[in-house]
Amino acid sequence: MGVDIVTFGCRLNTYESEVMRREAAAAGLGEIEGGAIVFNTCAVTGEAVRQAKQAIRKARRENPDARIIVTGCAAQTEPGSFGAMDEVDLVIGNDDKLKAQSYRALPDFGVNDFEKVRVNDIFEVTETASHMVDAIEGRARAFVQVQNGCDHRCTFCIIPYGRGNSRSVPMGAAVDQVRRLAANGYREVVLTGVDLTSYGPDLPGKPTLGRLVRTILREVPELDRLRLSSIDSIEADDDLTEAIADEKRLMPHFHLSLQHGDNLILKRMKRRHAREDSIRFCEEVRRLRPDAAFGADIIAGFPTETEEHFANSLRIVEECGLAHIHVFPFSPRDGTPAARMPQLPREVVRERAKRLREAAESAWLRHMESLVGTRQDVLIERDALGRAPDFSLVEIAGTDARPGDIVQAVIAGHDGTKLTAKPAFALAAE
Repeated sequence: MGVDIVTFGCRLNTYESEVMRREAAAAGLGEIEGGAIVFNTCAVTGEAVRQAKQAIRKARRENPDARIIVTGCAAQTEPGSFGAMDEVDLVIGNDDKLKAQSYRALPDFGVNDFEKVRVNDIFEVTETASHMVDAIEGRARAFVQVQNGCDHRCTFCIIPYGRGNSRSVPMGAAVDQVRRLAANGYREVVLTGVDLTSYGPDLPGKPTLGRLVRTILREVPELDRLRLSSIDSIEADDDLTEAIADEKRLMPHFHLSLQHGDNLILKRMKRRHAREDSIRFCEEVRRLRPDAAFGADIIAGFPTETEEHFANSLRIVEECGLAHIHVFPFSPRDGTPAARMPQLPREVVRERAKRLREAAESAWLRHMESLVGTRQDVLIERDALGRAPDFSLVEIAGTDARPGDIVQAVIAGHDGTKLTAKPAFALAAE
């Protein structure tokens, strides 16, 4: 059977799963009779944890002889919960999952002092190593981890307890990783991290994310496209702003950790920006890059949120000109301050999330309509589907391009969920 990696959650987990695949194989995990299944979990919501446990139970039913190992953010924050599952053979921490020897902690390898739960204090981890990967299985674009952890303590967020404090990958190592992936044929690389815009202050010389971006684009000229996974706009530095303005290979899609549109709720979330900061950032970026598109994470139904507070979140969708919106119904996480605040009735949370999703859908439709008639360089992901520079999903008719190819296409319309297009050369022939 070998080793099967099951990944939940963010792009950083996707990248780390490739490292895990390599390290688990190096440890000989795949040679165990019955094979092994490793779950790389997410802790961002209670629902994410529930889904992971459901998948683990299903995997055990379908693979009774396999070894099941659980790791990731949920395993780090709730080790006892996963350790108590009869279906699980081993629980390892978020840092140890990237080390081959961690996978040899099973009795199959002759371990005498077997402990089912091996999760250390994540806050003792002070460095993030550069884990070189040659490819991302099944992906047309590659991810490169340049930062991990978070020094901020938003009242709703459990992730620092799963990832530890902020730490950065040295700039030279990050550049080398991007160069290696570009040499292996990847046309687009995505820089990832838990708090990407906090990159650098723990490194010699205190480089910034903007400086890293400009260095990568200068030192790896063969890379066609560089993309940022998610940013906290209040931390955007001058070099990043200049890169947005000047570097056309930096993709014009900026996903913001917005979380809410009301200043009082933002304070209760312990966020570091005001709604005015987000609006101003979007206006400035759009002035520098008229083709820019913005995404955002927004939470509906945060504790103490009134209808007036919620209305400000609805308004900021238009005031920031958002196109790609992830809506999260508030989910209390044990151990966070927000879980101890006065909670809204669940039906109110669900109803507000529904209204916010409707606003998000309208915003996406407006954005698609604004692109009709434009030419877009589309990175093909699969079956004639790909992503425009602003991350809009595009289906191109009449192309035999393969995943990883970049096709220039003219946007003809949309079907309500994705853009539809034809290759530019096909239109020229007509």
